[in-house]
Amino acid sequence: MGDDLRVSVDATERNAEIKGYESGFRSAGLPLLIEGYSPAEDIFNRAVPLLGLVLCLEVLAPLNASWSTIANVGVVLGAMAVLLAGLGCVNLVRGRQFFSLPRRVSTPELAAFVIVPALLPGLISGHWGIAALTALFNLFLLALILAVVGFGLISIITWVVSRLVGELSRSLGLLVKAVPLLMIFSLLLFLTPELWQVFANLPAASLALLVLVFVLLGSAFLIARLPREVDRLSHEAGGADLKLKKRQSFNVGLVLFVSQSVQVLLVALAVAAFFILFGLLTVNAEIVEGWIQGDPNVIFGFHLAGREAQMTTELLKVAVALASFTGLYFAISMLTDDLYRREFLSRITDEMTVTFRKRAEYLELLDGAEDS
Repeated sequence: MGDDLRVSVDATERNAEIKGYESGFRSAGLPLLIEGYSPAEDIFNRAVPLLGLVLCLEVLAPLNASWSTIANVGVVLGAMAVLLAGLGCVNLVRGRQFFSLPRRVSTPELAAFVIVPALLPGLISGHWGIAALTALFNLFLLALILAVVGFGLISIITWVVSRLVGELSRSLGLLVKAVPLLMIFSLLLFLTPELWQVFANLPAASLALLVLVFVLLGSAFLIARLPREVDRLSHEAGGADLKLKKRQSFNVGLVLFVSQSVQVLLVALAVAAFFILFGLLTVNAEIVEGWIQGDPNVIFGFHLAGREAQMTTELLKVAVALASFTGLYFAISMLTDDLYRREFLSRITDEMTVTFRKRAEYLELLDGAEDS
């Protein structure tokens, strides 16, 4: 009796420790380090209430105020019949009874969630364009749930935001070391009339597209470098004995990508703020008018350091363009130069070392639980 009680207490303590380790992995944005964790099944099973709410809204979407009550009721009943027929077909594919409720949400159920509600606008009113948009929206919703919750994106962002001040100082320190010549070149370029003429006539949509191109180029470079950086990080932090599955390596890479992206964003914002302040101190509306050979769009003006400072649309455009280019250059320099790469990864390597050590202890606990 006493031995059984002691075994029960030991098992309870072990389970509590295991849950503590798993909670720590989730907080660090690394839920895939949990053994047996399936982002799709674990997350979508818990997301059933949200998915059900979306289904209900999509059933009500075809209603039309200009129709009679009977017509609207018929539409709702017809939509429910389509949904039930879709659910029944999934049940038959899964080898269940036609009207049984699914206990687990997996690929067939998710496919039905995307396809079946999208059929309603087409079958009821012939709006197949809306049907395609509905399917795309449902697919995007599933991808968003998987990314935000399943792969710990919220935890990763929380982890990064909690270190925001430290990341800012580290990013600016790396910027000072990595791009001093670029900053001097950008400062000289800032005072070039031709640059102001280019961006003064550039529509806001075109500027946004230019920034998007820089963002995509920087992201593509970071993503292309991630597998190599994950391998290096795993070897440096976990040693040769560390063996990560592909999805776990992806999770570690996602942490690296978000952390790097935040640093690049902070640098770009700091550079934009610098050029805006520098422009307010040195470039007034009269100078801008001479550079762009036209009237600038003054947003507001105020007295600063004994002179009239004026914020213009042209100043904002030039600052955003230079900040975007600097951010792209910084993203490339951060991982191509060994000195800057080591300085950037040093803090993450230290934290990953602690995480991987906890993972080894976690796996030992799991092995002990299986043996007992």
